[in-house]
Amino acid sequence: MSRDFSRHQIVEIATLFLKLGTIGFGGPAAHIAMMEEEVVKRRGWLTRSHFLDLIGATNLIPGPNSTEMAIHVGYSYGGWLGLITAGVCFILPAVLITAIFAWIYVQFGTLPQVTPFIYGIKPAVIAVILGAVWRLGKKAVKSQKLLLVGLGVAALLLIGLNEILSLLLGGILGMIWLRLSNREQPPSDKTASFAIAGISTGVILKASAATTVTTTSVPLWQLGWFFLKVGSVLFGSGYVLVAFLEGGLVQENGWLTQQQLLDAIAIGQFTPGPVLSTSTFIGYLIAGWSGAIVATIAIFLPSFLFVALLNPLIPRLRESKWTSAFLDSVNVSSIALMAVVTLNLATNTLINGERIDLLASSIAVIALIFTIRFSINSAFLVLGGAVMGWVFYFLV
Repeated sequence: MSRDFSRHQIVEIATLFLKLGTIGFGGPAAHIAMMEEEVVKRRGWLTRSHFLDLIGATNLIPGPNSTEMAIHVGYSYGGWLGLITAGVCFILPAVLITAIFAWIYVQFGTLPQVTPFIYGIKPAVIAVILGAVWRLGKKAVKSQKLLLVGLGVAALLLIGLNEILSLLLGGILGMIWLRLSNREQPPSDKTASFAIAGISTGVILKASAATTVTTTSVPLWQLGWFFLKVGSVLFGSGYVLVAFLEGGLVQENGWLTQQQLLDAIAIGQFTPGPVLSTSTFIGYLIAGWSGAIVATIAIFLPSFLFVALLNPLIPRLRESKWTSAFLDSVNVSSIALMAVVTLNLATNTLINGERIDLLASSIAVIALIFTIRFSINSAFLVLGGAVMGWVFYFLV
């Protein structure tokens, strides 16, 4: 970009994205809607067509969509300094709030006064994520071939293939298959519903009980490397983060227990801004304040780099049929990944030994109805789950 950007523009960017980062509840779609209202309608920083191009570009690269949209807008309106300012200011409120919750959790999370709230929050979080899987799944399954790609990725995950490899295989093989034929017949809503239900049933049959893991001392470089890898391959919704964290932190490395992971996701639902701020909470649990800083920087850094590289290439990437096919395949693979891991977590949360936890299941069902039928903000669902957990605790 040859044009000069004034200090006033940078201050405008900082002010706007600090505001959006503070009030941005509701997930990526809500964040992007707020950005469109502010930068297109109210301020006129970007044209509507340019803004739509940026939305398309965020789906071509790994990372959290709303954070990358903030970075794109900052770069388009304020150059390199605007890119950094917008991204940091959008992320900062969620990171600070999450860090405070992490400290409170470590200090008081095991006390009896807090336990009822955590008991109700966990099934509500499961409902929030399942609601996202359902909504995104109906959009992602655009064709019969994409339906089979999703089922194939789910099968790979069920036999134990690494999450990242499954996602990349689904994207690459799906892209090649889709480009072999240009004639795609969209499936009916019933077909998409059967696909998601099939994935869900397979997971329920395979799910096993949660194991207790003792968290060990983790070097900061190793923690940073893990989150850097996650930030570099995280396609789709921010909720896909759950899949990578469960596979890497709980199953592979044993740095967290499943309960700690669910608690971290729950705290993330209370905070505005990107879901990836959950990394701040997890970093603090594993390695204190240093871990929180390292994990946060590592998971968000790839988004800044990807946007800086991609922004000038958006017009050409948007027109590529191969890129479009790869994106469709990665998106449906991400839905399969989300469904497998989320339902595994749900099974471990809602089944106590060999019996179903009826109270926790009731909270999950109620929250799921509210999120799918009424599109209630996830923060309110988690808060409602906390209240119900507290009520059940003292009534039963």
